[in-house]
Amino acid sequence: MAASNFFLLAAFIVLVATQAMASDPSPLQDYLFRYDLCMFLNTVRVNGFPCKDAKDVIVDDFFLAANLDKPMDTTKSKAGSNVTLINVMKLASLNTLGISMARIDYAPKGQNPPHTHPRATEILTVLEGSLYVCFVTSNQANGENKLFTKTLKKGDGSVFPQGHIHFQFNPSYDKPAVAIAALSSQNPGAITIANTVFGSHPPISGDVLAKAFQVDKKTVDWLQAQFWENNHN
Repeated sequence: MAASNFFLLAAFIVLVATQAMASDPSPLQDYLFRYDLCMFLNTVRVNGFPCKDAKDVIVDDFFLAANLDKPMDTTKSKAGSNVTLINVMKLASLNTLGISMARIDYAPKGQNPPHTHPRATEILTVLEGSLYVCFVTSNQANGENKLFTKTLKKGDGSVFPQGHIHFQFNPSYDKPAVAIAALSSQNPGAITIANTVFGSHPPISGDVLAKAFQVDKKTVDWLQAQFWENNHN
């Protein structure tokens, strides 16, 4: 009987722990303007951003005139895209709230190149046109690097898990595309793969990259000589 009770108790603990791990973390404050918290920390900043006395908070602290309904310029990017990110650097009241957003404009045949968000999962919805989207898993137990792809039409959406390499591509020859994205971090970060690998300063050793990508060093030298830019505003 004692053994039976022990196993029942163990099963209950596992169940409770599993349920606890399945819940979302909760913020410890309604919004960043908790002056008392700043005083408790003996500082005037949380996550590196300034606090404000709660009695001085106004509605405009939560407002940003971003003109996200306006088409953005894609002609200045070699990738043919423009990412307009609204994060905590542009809207301070996002601090501690764990969310940000972006408008992404794509020229015909434009792309948001392969990249990762180290601190956020992304959900993207197509507003205009269509997009070929994908993300890739890596170093799986079965040894696969599995590619997940889909062509999205207006109104369709897709999720890109945190940290996974992903991209979007506008397959149209003559029509632009527009998407809106929500990200589960106030500052999701964006690591664009090609820019990072071939456009670093100082450059990564060509011998290292040649071996990593299984190409000759002349190819690496040529890639590193290109002008690498980001498509984020």
